[in-house]
Amino acid sequence: MKLTYTTHLHIDLDAVAANVRALADHVHGAELFAVVKANAYGHGAIPVARTALQHGATRLAVARLDEAIQLRQASITAPILMMGYALPDEIVHVVEHHVTPTITTIEAARAVSARASALGKTAIMHIKVDSGMGRSGLLPEEVVPFFEQVRGLAHVTIEGVYTHFASADEADLSFTRQQFIVFTDVLSALQAAGHAIPLRHAANSAATISLPEMRLDAVRCGVAIYGLKPSANVPDAVVLQPALSLVSHVARIRTLPAGSSVGYGRTFIAQAPTTVALLPIGYGDGIHRALSNKGCVLIHEQRAPIIGRVSMDQITIDVTGIAGVAQDDDAVLIGVQGDERITADEVAAWAGTINYEVTTSLLPRLPRIYSRGGEIVEVNRPLSD
Repeated sequence: MKLTYTTHLHIDLDAVAANVRALADHVHGAELFAVVKANAYGHGAIPVARTALQHGATRLAVARLDEAIQLRQASITAPILMMGYALPDEIVHVVEHHVTPTITTIEAARAVSARASALGKTAIMHIKVDSGMGRSGLLPEEVVPFFEQVRGLAHVTIEGVYTHFASADEADLSFTRQQFIVFTDVLSALQAAGHAIPLRHAANSAATISLPEMRLDAVRCGVAIYGLKPSANVPDAVVLQPALSLVSHVARIRTLPAGSSVGYGRTFIAQAPTTVALLPIGYGDGIHRALSNKGCVLIHEQRAPIIGRVSMDQITIDVTGIAGVAQDDDAVLIGVQGDERITADEVAAWAGTINYEVTTSLLPRLPRIYSRGGEIVEVNRPLSD
């Protein structure tokens, strides 16, 4: 397959596969949800979902209905958990597309049951427990009464109960342990009330790696399947391979005299003659404006600092002292060039954010190029040829 874009994301599906296998091996038989919300953290939901399911994941998780429908329209038949809220008008599509909703109100449960009844089927749903995150879910004391209400609905089955940890990626895990106790107390209360729960899940990527006692029946891994650590506090108990590289190219190169300014606001003034290269990538592609006059890119296997403000479509780098830089040369913003590497974590540190935001910020107009076994197998172009 011919490569027709030079500013692009490269996604190594072999790395995704290796990460999923490593996580599946690490959890010793617990089911693995591959979390592919937000376009698989910027990596591309459909190719990542297919790869994850082929290499050890048994289920998928998304945030929104449109994300689930996109997967169904790509002929992906694995169970899909929708972790976010479903609008009343969306319930019909949730049931028709065999999506597993997260339900926390009796009104929503009744709506799911009614739609399932109209279609002559039984809908599966999961219940979320707020064990301390404070965003969504039933409070612990609300769970058993809620189950008693749902018991009377003929066309729904509660397959799973789950919670979400607020700080499993921090050095102090005391609150995570407290949340787990709250959650397991709820599970015990459900069992005592006669409610069997086939699928109990709590662990995100950080807890999956760090806290084996919290794996239960399934784990939900997002950031780790992309080869990114949840945080520096999480041990290297699972070998992860970053799957994403971000590559641009030199669109123009010239030498500016001392005193010249670069970019909007004239935030960079050359103190001496400075050779600058222009790269056709900017915050319109998801490059954080916070990287203005911060950070580097790789060119000719050397680090070249970003100078001036990041603009919508362009950034400027200082290549003074890097011999032989020419128009159309590759420039790596995330990834490897020779012996040098720039990671998403490093970019996040420069921008004052986290690696999750660095990759999910990469916008659809960037072509995504997928490889397997060193060969390009798919190119997702944002615009038709």
